[in-house]
Amino acid sequence: MTTLTEAAESGSTQTAESAESTAYAILDIAREQVLEGGEGLNEAQLLEILTLPEEAIPAALQLAHEVRVRHCGEEVEVEGIISIKTGGCPEDCHFCSQSGLFDSPVRGVWLDIPELVKAAKETAATGATEFCIVAAVRGPDIKLMNQIKFAIDRINEEVDINIACSLGMLTQRQVDQLAEWGVHRYNHNLETARSFFREVVTTHTYEERLETCQMVKDAGMELCCGALIGMGESVEQRAELAAQLAALEPHEVPLNFLNPRPGTPLQDQPIMEGKDALRAIAAFRLAMPRTVLRYAGGRELTLGDLGTREGLLGGINAVIVGNYLTTLGRPATADLNLLVELNMPIKELQKTL
Repeated sequence: MTTLTEAAESGSTQTAESAESTAYAILDIAREQVLEGGEGLNEAQLLEILTLPEEAIPAALQLAHEVRVRHCGEEVEVEGIISIKTGGCPEDCHFCSQSGLFDSPVRGVWLDIPELVKAAKETAATGATEFCIVAAVRGPDIKLMNQIKFAIDRINEEVDINIACSLGMLTQRQVDQLAEWGVHRYNHNLETARSFFREVVTTHTYEERLETCQMVKDAGMELCCGALIGMGESVEQRAELAAQLAALEPHEVPLNFLNPRPGTPLQDQPIMEGKDALRAIAAFRLAMPRTVLRYAGGRELTLGDLGTREGLLGGINAVIVGNYLTTLGRPATADLNLLVELNMPIKELQKTL
C-alpha cells in the first residue's frame, strides 16, 4: 500500500520530470524547425529559449552550434573597426559615451587618412577580411562623405581588404554613393526592440533606423544590423528584438552586451549575467540560422574568457578583434589563438570591389 509520503514523493518526481521535459521541448522543436528545416524560431519560441533553465543552456548552445555549421559553414569571419570621428555626436543614445549631450570623458577626435590606411593594414595583418570605418554622427555631411571617398580610394590602393562603413542615418543619394564607391557592407544597428527604443533613444526613431537599413539592402550592399542587450530591457523585449532583426534579414548581426559607460544615463545599469548572454547567443542563432552572428562589444566584461569560448561553440561565427570604438577589447592575438585552438578556420578574403 502506498503511503501519503510515498505518493507525495512520487508526484514530486513526476512533476520534476515533466518540468524538465517541457523545458527541453523547445530544443526538440528547434532541432526540427531550424536545424533540419532552416526556418528560424518565432518570437514566442525565442522567449522559451531565453527562459530555459540553466541546466539546459549547454544543450541550447550545442544545437545553435550545429545550426551555425549546417547553414553557415565552419569558417569564422574576422573584422577590425576604427572611428574616423569619435565623440561629439548630437544624438542621445543612452548607452553611448560618444554623445555630446552627456557628461562623458570621451571628446571629439578626427583621424586623418594616413592613420586610417595604417589601421587598415594592421587589421589585414591579423587575417581580418573586413575593415569598418565608423563615425559618431547623426548622418554624414558632404565633408564627411568626401573624406570617406578619399579614405576608400587610399585603402584600396594599399590594402587588400573589404571596406564597411557605419555613418549613421543616410539619404538615398548617400546610399547610392557608398554603393558606387564599392562599400561592401553598411552597419546600422537597431540596438533594441521597437517597444523599448524610446527608453534609450529620443532624438531619432526606430522607423528612421529601419528606413536606412532598407535603403542599404535595396542598393545591393550587405546590411550589418546589430543588437545591444543588457540595457534594462525585459526578456520578452529581447525575444522581440531577435524576431525583428530576423524579419529584416540582415547579412550580419553584431551582438553587443552593455558595458556601462561613465557619464551616460546607463552608467549604473548592472552588467548582464553571463548565463543570460549565453541564452541570448543561442536564441539569436536559432532566430537567424543563415546570418553572420558576430561577437562585438561588451563580451569581455559579460562573458570573460570561458564564456567567450562557449559562445564561439554556441552559434557565433564572426568576431571583432582588437579594441572597440571607446572601450578596450581582447588582444587580437588572444581571439585568433582561440580560433586556432578551437579548430575554427578563418574566412579567406573574397574581394567584392
